[in-house]
Amino acid sequence: MKKEQSIAILGVGNIGSALAKGLLDSKFISPPSLTLTRRNPDKLSAFKERGCIVTDNNIEAVQSSQVIVIAVEPHHMQHVLSEISPLLTDQHTLISVATSWTISKIRNYVSEDVPIVRAMPNTAIAISESMTCLAGPTKHPAMKQTIEMFKCVGDTEIIDEELMTSATALAACGIAFFLRAIRAAAQGGIEIGFHADQAIKMAAQTAKGASELLLQDHQHPEYEIDRVTTPKGCTIAGLNQLEHGGFSSAMIRGITTSAEKAADL
Repeated sequence: MKKEQSIAILGVGNIGSALAKGLLDSKFISPPSLTLTRRNPDKLSAFKERGCIVTDNNIEAVQSSQVIVIAVEPHHMQHVLSEISPLLTDQHTLISVATSWTISKIRNYVSEDVPIVRAMPNTAIAISESMTCLAGPTKHPAMKQTIEMFKCVGDTEIIDEELMTSATALAACGIAFFLRAIRAAAQGGIEIGFHADQAIKMAAQTAKGASELLLQDHQHPEYEIDRVTTPKGCTIAGLNQLEHGGFSSAMIRGITTSAEKAADL
């Protein structure tokens, strides 16, 4: 995506703010080309000070932008889409981060000429480490634009739209699952002699290192596990105890349960 293209983020709350910060910090876009809207624009004063356009007027934001990111809460989507749809043309790219709003549902308000991409980041977007799942026209330039944008705040994966609910369980709810695993590891660390702050730091950094081994070397988890286990060693003894306690099956059940619940929402 060309940096001179203008972007509007409508409904700038936590996700919108994190995305805007990532776009600016990475120099993906210059502040004057970024328009941010919110009912109370005073809460966006930090972005205004950086040179962004801040307003409470969605129509003005759309009129001056080529890429439109709708970051409002789902129950505000109908109003926002009805408000901006007459202004959208095939020269726009529409990106929605609203949960439960499918592309076909959005299409009821938006012309067929307008490319639509759904994006589902997770809370790690706040530190530019999001796993953002994307769905939409994979061959259209709009998807490339969206990938480039969300690469500024983490990594991306294109998925079939029907898997968005499953992605919610694995990548969004999954943040909580891995945090709970880190907390449990830290509690174990306290029991074997470490202070709480030491245990949390050691557990969190160890989890980060484990993730980077997979992301950088592209190996299967069991490959890395085999590298750290030795015959009759302490690692395999601990792993077997975890499995006796149902660790893997509990994680799997947690993810599938979250997916079932998300499907009902």
